[in-house]
Amino acid sequence: MRRKLFGTDGVRGVANTDPMTVENALALGQAVAHIFRNNKGRHKVVIGKDTRLSGYMFETALSAGICAMGGDVLLVGPLPTPGIAFLTHSMRADAGVVISASHNPYQDNGIKFFGRDGFKLPDEMEEKIEMIMLGDHLKEARTPSPEIGKAHRIDDATGRYIVYLKNTFPSHLSLDGLRIVVDCANGAAYRIAPQVFQELGAEVIPIGVTPNGLNINENCGSLFPEVVSAKVREHRADLGISLDGDGDRVIVVDQKGEVLDGDRIMAICAEEMLRKRKLKRNTVVATVMSNIGLDLFLKERKIRLVRSQVGDRYVVEMMRANGYNFGGEQSGHLIFLDHATTGDGVLAALQLLAVMVESGRRIADLGKQLVTFPQVLLNLKLRHRVPLESMKGFQKTKAEFEKKLGMRGRIVVRYSGTEPVLRIMAEGENKAEIDRIVNALAEKARAEIH
Repeated sequence: MRRKLFGTDGVRGVANTDPMTVENALALGQAVAHIFRNNKGRHKVVIGKDTRLSGYMFETALSAGICAMGGDVLLVGPLPTPGIAFLTHSMRADAGVVISASHNPYQDNGIKFFGRDGFKLPDEMEEKIEMIMLGDHLKEARTPSPEIGKAHRIDDATGRYIVYLKNTFPSHLSLDGLRIVVDCANGAAYRIAPQVFQELGAEVIPIGVTPNGLNINENCGSLFPEVVSAKVREHRADLGISLDGDGDRVIVVDQKGEVLDGDRIMAICAEEMLRKRKLKRNTVVATVMSNIGLDLFLKERKIRLVRSQVGDRYVVEMMRANGYNFGGEQSGHLIFLDHATTGDGVLAALQLLAVMVESGRRIADLGKQLVTFPQVLLNLKLRHRVPLESMKGFQKTKAEFEKKLGMRGRIVVRYSGTEPVLRIMAEGENKAEIDRIVNALAEKARAEIH
């Protein structure tokens, strides 16, 4: 089945425009409630969101759909995506729903789902949801009036999640004496993140904590690390932590304002987990976008790197299928499977801080042996998609460049799963050379995509 609604991370688009309409949200709520209906009494679905203005209408539509199918709704309000995954599992709910478009601007929104185990739904389950929405199942499965569900607000959801996060930080350590700038992107973590770091002893300088429904990810958060970098230098902080709108990814800057991306964080944490014999099968899972330098860094330490397709859910699927417990993306999704079922920006920052505090070293001194190759990424906006395999001239040019690079570099071309964008990435020893490669491929793509 070719999926019409779901991308790599749920359903996403411009709010009030297909597919992100109230009508689709209502049907999604009905379909999920129908699929996860159990035979042991009333079924429960957790719904959380980020701080976008459109979150109110989607929250209401999803709730109505779930209640119409006899499900009870547990509303947790603004909460990071990983917090909703945690609560879905800990509250023994049958499913969890997140209303968020992650790092996208406020005009966009999205809907993604977690199963009762707190893990994102696999492709097959999303296809089943679409099939139910597009068929006649929902009309036939409506609940009789006496069995219509109820919606309840969980007032202590934030507190539960904060306690959980703090418990992932080693109890014999503290953040006393550290000054940390925390950029919450005016998003879902705006209350939680500063409180977690403060309660563990840090002096926190919070920014991006005044959401108004329209300013989420606006010149702040993990896509704009220069903002937190400037604040770190201004306040002479020890480091900066920059989250995205739904709090599932993190970028860190050191005391000089230099950026540590997901690859650097993976290098630091993998080395520490290996030292403590906590890295299962001595393996890290990354995606095709992670730098070759990470391969070399890990190989020198006898750690194996395996790659999945882009998307943190695919990293998690590979980890679960093979018994691995650590992985992530260059973009800042870090998955510590011993603690969480999905990427968690605050949790990942805490694991990195634990390495820093226990070693007595500064962030800038950790993982500095990681030498990255120049990497250029070009995002080509499209009117429509053309199957890559049908772009003969483009594929021929790409093959010629790959032959020229040999083992000295890579080219990765893929469509975004969440935006109408073709991503062209090249990596190699010579920055000028890969700039030329990326630009040449972009020209070829423009010529074949009309």
